[in-house]
Amino acid sequence: MKTHDLRPKHGARHKIKRVGRGTAAGQGKTAGRGTKGQGARAGSGGHLYRQGGSLPFVRTLPFKRGFTNINRAQWEEVNLDRLAGFAAGSEVTPQALAEAGLIDDPQHPVAVLGRGELTTALTVRAHRVTAGARAKIEAAGGTVELLTQ
Repeated sequence: MKTHDLRPKHGARHKIKRVGRGTAAGQGKTAGRGTKGQGARAGSGGHLYRQGGSLPFVRTLPFKRGFTNINRAQWEEVNLDRLAGFAAGSEVTPQALAEAGLIDDPQHPVAVLGRGELTTALTVRAHRVTAGARAKIEAAGGTVELLTQ
């Protein structure tokens, strides 16, 4: 047996339909395109926006318009009431928040929001801190440092 003798198992490959090769081939004459009309012409089929009087297909799908920005920043948000578990005087960084299970990914920028109260003095290092959160952190004796992205 040589490599030129190898064949796929019977039934593993479909025989291609050879259209337009004469009437004896079974798909001759009009080659499965019917008679006359747009569908019988070469290069026909049109595009999705042309529907011949009907509402174009693209306009029936408003949720498909626009695009998804692959460079969108995914912010990790943390409220002050979630920071109550940190010991007094500790540093709250994205890595510390991820280890505590408060955020998913320490690589994403972190925003500290002002919901809740803070009683312990913490050093908060985040990419963004709201004005209300900053006031509550500093009122508790803590400090805020902004990180760059």
